Amino acid sequence: MTQHFGYRTTALEAIKGIDLRGKTAIVTGGYSGIGIETAKALIEAGAAVTIACRDLGRAQETAAKIGADALALDLGCLASIKQFAQAYSASQPALHILVNNAAVMACPHDTTSDGFELQFGTNHLGHYALTRLLLPQLKNADGARVVCLSSTGHLLSPVVFEDIQFEQRRYDPWLSYGQAKTANSLMAVAMQQRYQAEGIEAFAVHPGGIMTSLQRHMTQSDITSRGWVDAEGNINERFKSVAEGASTSTWAATSPTLNGLGGSYLEDCGFATIHRSQPSAPSGVMHYAVDVNLAEQLWTLSETLIETKMPGYFA
Repeated sequence: MTQHFGYRTTALEAIKGIDLRGKTAIVTGGYSGIGIETAKALIEAGAAVTIACRDLGRAQETAAKIGADALALDLGCLASIKQFAQAYSASQPALHILVNNAAVMACPHDTTSDGFELQFGTNHLGHYALTRLLLPQLKNADGARVVCLSSTGHLLSPVVFEDIQFEQRRYDPWLSYGQAKTANSLMAVAMQQRYQAEGIEAFAVHPGGIMTSLQRHMTQSDITSRGWVDAEGNINERFKSVAEGASTSTWAATSPTLNGLGGSYLEDCGFATIHRSQPSAPSGVMHYAVDVNLAEQLWTLSETLIETKMPGYFA
């Protein structure tokens, strides 16, 4: 039967009929927002899910409620990422689904514990390091999916290779977020180019507009001025529910209709339109976020940045 998914599809609807028994999955940031809804959907289909979060106590509490496992992971700390990967690989020889979901958004200027600009360091470099360290498990799956959560925020900025860390320009929290979300998309492109022959497919995903803890660094006046809520605090009806926001991630991680189509940017459980210039409405994907050459440049730079901080990190 042909399935028709779209803007209001929920994660459980997107995964209906999918059998994940015997499969393993990791969802970063899986104890809140669309992360927990993604984890719940994967569990519903039979997968053994590990939620990876900085607050281990909170992660364990959530995991107990939904039937998942939990491990500590601080994406802003290279040592924590390595500890997580070592702990996971010690118990799981294969990883079938990796959902790089966790993120920070529009936060004040700060750096990770390793000295990287916080949004780029957490949203991109943290997930890059995690994915690289889990490559043996992904290859052992004999068919794995990596889902990289991007956002229409990527429309705000390409990766500014000349000044990724905002050392030469004034820090702007939204340009920083946009750059990081572009990097998330480019990582999926690079993963596909490098590892599709080894059975790994990667997808970039825009989940849609959802009100979650991701907005915690924004003021109420900023949220209101953007039209996300009205003066009485009512959420714009165009926003998705959390369950709807998790649908494209879930679809990307599991749908057999996507076999062989990795490297794509997905939204609303479908393929996004590629734009050469800024679109009039916040949808689709800019060409610079799916460019193969830029993806390779970012991959190489990411490795260099991490190895400079911790020589032999990927050895």
